[in-house]
Amino acid sequence: MFSVHNHLASTASNTTSEPVSTGCEGFNFRAFRWTQTMLFAIKEINASPDLLPETDLGYVIYDSCFTISKAVEGTLTYLTGQDEAVPNYRCGSGPPLAALVGAGGSDLSIATARILGLYYFPQVSYSSSCSVLESQFQFPTFLRTIPSDVHQSSAMAQVVLHFGWTWVGTIASDDDYGKYGIKEFKEQVEEAGVCISFSETLPKVSSSEDIQRIVQAVVKSTAKIVVVFSSDVDLSPLLDELLQQNVTNRTWIASEAWVTSAAIARHPGIQQVLGGTLGFGLRHADIPGLQAHLLNIDPYEHPLTEEFWETAFNCTLDYGRALRNGKARAVRAALEAGNTTATRAVARVVPEGLCSGRESLQHLNNTYTDVSQLRLTYSVYKAVYTVAHALHNLEHCEPGKGPFENGTCADIDNFEPWQLMYYLKNVQFVVRHTGERFEFKDGDVDGLYDIINWQMTPAGELSYVQVGFYNSTAPDNSRMTINNASIIWNNDVLEVPHSVCSEICQPGTRKGIRQGEPVCCFDCIPCADGEISNTTDSRACIQCSEDYWSNANRDTCVPKTIEFLDFGEPLGITLIAISAFGALVTIVVAGVFLVHLRTPMVQVNDALLSFFLLFSLVVTFLCSIVFLGEPHPWSCMTSQVALALGFALCLSSIMGKSVILMLRACAIKQVRSAAKAAAKAAAAATAAEQSPDVVQTTPAPPAPKTDADALKPAHQRAMVVVCTLVQAVACTVWLCLLPPHPTKNMASQNIKIILECDPGSVVFISCIFAYDILLALLAFGFAFTARKLEDHFSEAKSITFGMLVFFIVWISFVPAYLSTRGKFMVAVQIFAILASSFGLLACIFLPKCYVLLVKPEQNTQEQMRPRVKGADGSNTGTSASLTTTTVSTVSVDG
Repeated sequence: MFSVHNHLASTASNTTSEPVSTGCEGFNFRAFRWTQTMLFAIKEINASPDLLPETDLGYVIYDSCFTISKAVEGTLTYLTGQDEAVPNYRCGSGPPLAALVGAGGSDLSIATARILGLYYFPQVSYSSSCSVLESQFQFPTFLRTIPSDVHQSSAMAQVVLHFGWTWVGTIASDDDYGKYGIKEFKEQVEEAGVCISFSETLPKVSSSEDIQRIVQAVVKSTAKIVVVFSSDVDLSPLLDELLQQNVTNRTWIASEAWVTSAAIARHPGIQQVLGGTLGFGLRHADIPGLQAHLLNIDPYEHPLTEEFWETAFNCTLDYGRALRNGKARAVRAALEAGNTTATRAVARVVPEGLCSGRESLQHLNNTYTDVSQLRLTYSVYKAVYTVAHALHNLEHCEPGKGPFENGTCADIDNFEPWQLMYYLKNVQFVVRHTGERFEFKDGDVDGLYDIINWQMTPAGELSYVQVGFYNSTAPDNSRMTINNASIIWNNDVLEVPHSVCSEICQPGTRKGIRQGEPVCCFDCIPCADGEISNTTDSRACIQCSEDYWSNANRDTCVPKTIEFLDFGEPLGITLIAISAFGALVTIVVAGVFLVHLRTPMVQVNDALLSFFLLFSLVVTFLCSIVFLGEPHPWSCMTSQVALALGFALCLSSIMGKSVILMLRACAIKQVRSAAKAAAKAAAAATAAEQSPDVVQTTPAPPAPKTDADALKPAHQRAMVVVCTLVQAVACTVWLCLLPPHPTKNMASQNIKIILECDPGSVVFISCIFAYDILLALLAFGFAFTARKLEDHFSEAKSITFGMLVFFIVWISFVPAYLSTRGKFMVAVQIFAILASSFGLLACIFLPKCYVLLVKPEQNTQEQMRPRVKGADGSNTGTSASLTTTTVSTVSVDG
């Protein structure tokens, strides 16, 4: 059974009369070559002395017209044994019918195999490769000499993956061959991450709307690779439309059914569309003598040979038909010319388009005579030899050693189909001319394919160049062998086509899926800070470990920058210089005080407290240096504790000075109040003396204390020591329980690891520096109360201004510290320490040094004593002299 014609002849549908078998049209030269190959093989077998030497093979050829209905009709005719098909009835005579070779396409074989399987009648197919036919349960008597499409689909998938194509379109014929073949292909490539841009189906009955829709899908898609699972007959209408719309920038992956089809390859202008096609062909073979057989057929032998001859040479072998054609042409010519002698012209007409029967097939350039690519033809050749070898084994069975019950054998002249089926399944032979060892494996054969590339010769002709090989029996990693360099792609380029929906995501980015689109269509999203991707097409970014950070390209984790305020950098050197300068200035001031130790300026308000204060300032200046450099446990503890103790000693010393000044100011205030009371009493006495009628006695006011300092220097020093010891105890507890320690701050800045000191306990450090703040507030309060104490050198005002500077600096420090990051936080802290220390040093000691060094004449005991204002607002001397004078005056008046 061969599809000698492409389709059924169109007939008017009529349900009022009995249906009759429909004729066929569209002669298929390629299928007719297969029929002649079967006849050639039968001729060889019958002439062979080694194969069926005592039996001749006959044949019956039926045309399936590439249509399921005709294939079923032919199958029933085979089984019935007469022209009229009668199911379940055999009325044949003569030699038994052994097997069916056919029926062509997969959908045809599926239909015939279901019927033949009911009777266990053998069927050997030469071109039905659909994977459905693998089922021995559904098709128990179906065998084939062509590999299953499972292998071809896998081979196509491997080609797509081999070249890195992730965006492909698919086209399949609307039959079992196309549907199951493309289904298997899509399952394999989609599992590997390839996406299908479009999937179209070629109609069995050509429709211009459907064909245009498919072409538009090809044109609109960005996929440059199109996989086609179809026969050459179904593909031809699509090629016409592709040529008309000049679709030339696609690479086509062809199935074996059309990759070597001369009907496709010889289509005019087809190289513009299909140039560079890559496909899979069956094993190629040369069959000696076949071409001579094809060229020596008798046109009058059979109705099929007559139709072939007439179609090939565009003439007719029927003399009567040729004569009728000639007469019809003459009548038309006469009528067009208006000639009244038309009948005489018709009588003398010569037959038109009559074949001589001696035309030369050697000069016929069509698919019938083309034996350069004998692939399916070779499959037909093997199918015939398979049946012949099975019959040979059946015929030469030795009685008693047969495969059937009790060792019986089958009779070659009268055997059952199931008996021949046994020999067919177990047949093994070497194919004549090619040396191929042939056998079935569960009704199938190994998947062996040539990888074929369509290339143009210098003469402008299409050639099939083998560029690789596929062997399904090889290990998975070596099944396909392909030479990339030998492939010429579409538009005669050597570079592999690029077919992706989205370009590869480079390292440093990740895939971002587009909603509603296939997974192959994505956006490349840069990795976030601290994340990397070091491979292409990464689906997710990798988080760097905490000590590492992503580089600028986001493809490598690099160690974070270690940051701390180093001694050697410019800022560190500057801070060290300022700290050293402050300490040096403080020491110089202490030296000046030491030189002038016995002078009133130094002795006033306890010189030892001044040296305590200067020492504490040296400590605060120098402790700021400990904040620099890489933090260590000792440096963290030393810096914080030294700062806390230094400020505690400094502020307690200031508080000791200011408290005595406050007491002096209070004493002066009492003196002023007493002076005012005495003045009022004197005024009243004077008024009484002037009145002769009034006698009044004014009591003298109580004498104020002449010693205004209620606290002695020893008391001040004890206060300083106690206040400092309290801080020292608190710091000791802090260091013992939760001491400060170095830590890595990774939260402030992502790209840096900031080495800093962790206070250990926020509660402890808050309490300790809160204590310093308390001392500062007390010192400021005492000094502020004594700010109006009048003398030539107002120490209370100096302390007040110094504490104001102290508070301003540290209040400004808080927002500045919180707004900075990294090593600059340490710098801000050091600046605050230095600024507050310089402020105290300048405000408290600069005026004194000015007097000691520049105005020594003011360095007297008189200048150091506090003064009060008289009743008229003028200064009236020291508080002691003022007290004495007032008392004396009051006594005299009394």
